[in-house]
Amino acid sequence: MGTREHEIYDIVGIGFGPSNLSLAIALEEHQSNTSDQPVTSVFFERQAAFGWHRNMLLPQATMQISFLKDLATFRNPVSRYSFVSYLHASDRLVQFVNNQDFFPTRQEFHQYLEWAESHFSDRVTYNAEVTGVRLARDAGTGPEQCLQVEVRDTVSGATRSVLARNVAVSTGLVPRMPTGMERDERVWHSSEFLAKYGRMDPAELNHVAVVGAGQSAAEITKFLHDMLPHAQVSAVLPSYGYSVADDTPFANQVFDPAAVDHYYYGTETTRDAFWRYHKNTNYSVVDDDVIRELFRRAYEEEVAGEQRLRFLNLTRVKEVKRSGNDTRVVLHSLLDGETEQEMDVDALVFATGYSTMDATALLGELDRHCLRDEQGRHRVERDYRVVTDEDLSCGIYLQGGTEHTHGLTSSLLSNIAVRSGEIAESVLRRRPSPTAARGEA
Repeated sequence: MGTREHEIYDIVGIGFGPSNLSLAIALEEHQSNTSDQPVTSVFFERQAAFGWHRNMLLPQATMQISFLKDLATFRNPVSRYSFVSYLHASDRLVQFVNNQDFFPTRQEFHQYLEWAESHFSDRVTYNAEVTGVRLARDAGTGPEQCLQVEVRDTVSGATRSVLARNVAVSTGLVPRMPTGMERDERVWHSSEFLAKYGRMDPAELNHVAVVGAGQSAAEITKFLHDMLPHAQVSAVLPSYGYSVADDTPFANQVFDPAAVDHYYYGTETTRDAFWRYHKNTNYSVVDDDVIRELFRRAYEEEVAGEQRLRFLNLTRVKEVKRSGNDTRVVLHSLLDGETEQEMDVDALVFATGYSTMDATALLGELDRHCLRDEQGRHRVERDYRVVTDEDLSCGIYLQGGTEHTHGLTSSLLSNIAVRSGEIAESVLRRRPSPTAARGEA
């Protein structure tokens, strides 16, 4: 994709996962694009191609949200980029309806995302890493001010820059490993699971262990138990067992678009209540059917006297000792706080979650214009625009990293259609008039 050297884009998207893909859709569908001054946008993605949690596209794993919580429907029910439109284009709408399931497989939803992304090849550049954002030279003030976005080609190493009135940062979550644990060819994070597993000879995997108590950990445990019928599979849980995800109707209201207002404008007591009472809708919890299936398997093995699926409850990994292909795991009991045991494994998977996006390093010197709260976190307006001082009039929008201001949906798919629409509206509302944009008196 080519970018025009001297054009000042209305918005540059940093990252092109589902969130900024949804933003691209919202910008295209905005009514302003029927006028003589359509919104201009361009997106940069450091990956070589579009992909969303590719390494967790496990067979038969399903989405944990309704198909209606797609890239567009909650914002625009008649969007041509909805999941239903994808099904129609794929000639599978009737079959999907006959399947009578609100929750498509993760594989199918990923195909939907790829289908939607294919319509935006003229606006996205891959193998393109944004290395910094700063005020452009002679940036001016007010509506004429613009940002210079530095981009590096990850293949050739060549660099270039583009100008923008706004940026939308959506660099995604960062895989989190326990302190002191390092990844290698035998120690993996769930974010790289299928790729690392695919490079192994299954016959050499006689004992594998999975660390974590959430959905990913349970799904990986089930996958390994299916794919390695000769192997022992150990699940290392910091809890007494898996906790069920609360997906009942009242609890699911915390993911409604209206709940963002309740959280954003609520008191500290209100916000605390959201996390205290409803964290079990998403964090470190597992779908009921997966829990029951794993328990059933373990019980049947116990009855048969051939137990190869083990659950090590109230246990943490204290240390990992690596020597060649040998991996020894030191386990620490949380039951008494003292007991330790060691076990040898052929592969160790940490399904230990992700850290939220932090735009500080990317913004560099520009970050000094961004205001922070008492805990040092970016202050963010209701439209996801970072609050800045009077010296910066350009917009920095965050698609992630706003849990402290906007609540539980900030890192989830549930609200991205509405959120992207709100960002698009904000960008268009603040855009300078055509006369100002052309620099006319």
